Amino acid sequence: MGTSTRERAFLTIHARVLVVIARGPDRRLREMAEECRTSERTVWNIVRDLEQAGYVRRRRDGGTVRYTVDLDRSLHPPAEAHLRVRHLVTLVAEAAERGDRQAPPSF
Repeated sequence: MGTSTRERAFLTIHARVLVVIARGPDRRLREMAEECRTSERTVWNIVRDLEQAGYVRRRRDGGTVRYTVDLDRSLHPPAEAHLRVRHLVTLVAEAAERGDRQAPPSF
C-alpha cells in the first residue's frame, strides 16, 4: 500500500461553513469563502444547502445579510444524531482560543 501526500479534511466543507457562520453571522460570502479556502459560489451553494436542511436561517437587515445558526439542531444522523451543532461550534472555537497547533485559526 502506497502513502498519499494528498491532504485529508476531517471536517466537511459544510461543517466548516456552518462553524464560520456561527462565529460571524454577518460575514459576507466572500469572507466565508476566504476563511474556508474555497470559492464564493461553493459557499453560496453550501449556505443554501444548510438553509434547506434547517441548520441556518438568512435574514436581510438593510443592505446586510445576517445568518442565524440553529445551535440546538442535531448533527446529521445516524452516528452523530446525539450531538448538537452547538457541540461542533464549541469544540472548534475552544481549540482556536487555546491556540492549539493542531487547530488552525481558519480553515
